[in-house]
Amino acid sequence: MSVLLHSERLSLRPLALSDAPAIFDLRSNDVVRKFIDRIKYQDLEEAEAFIEKIQDGIAADEYKFWVICLKNNPKLLGTICFWNFSEDRQCAELGYELFPTYHRKGIMNEACQVVLEYGFEQLNLQKIEAFTHKDNTGSRGLLLKNQFQLIPNRREKGYPDNRIFVLQKPI
Repeated sequence: MSVLLHSERLSLRPLALSDAPAIFDLRSNDVVRKFIDRIKYQDLEEAEAFIEKIQDGIAADEYKFWVICLKNNPKLLGTICFWNFSEDRQCAELGYELFPTYHRKGIMNEACQVVLEYGFEQLNLQKIEAFTHKDNTGSRGLLLKNQFQLIPNRREKGYPDNRIFVLQKPI
């Protein structure tokens, strides 16, 4: 089960099967998908299968996954997660996506800060990585704003246009 997280404006809640229509819209949105190498969802069943996969992964402690919504409104604005945990559980990858309507409003930054704190304080992560397309200036800016450091010579296998950013646990 995902832990509920809160910030000044946001609630981060577990993903539910009732989120399938919003997940379908998010994962088939051409703006959201522009920098993500992922097949566009064609039907609601793909969104439902994704939700079931995430829920199974949460139950198996493979993922930490939240729906981003405004306080007192459960409408899905985006998602944020930790996944690809290292074998020793000291490192995880941060993933996120947000409907374009909510870009450049500080929502992802606010969600990111809460999730990063949770990762370091509650999960005791020592390092968090994020992979983003070299041309995704919004994502790169978000990571830099949150003190991630670009690892200039490291590349993700099979994704030569992605850039890797790392944030070490604050001392």
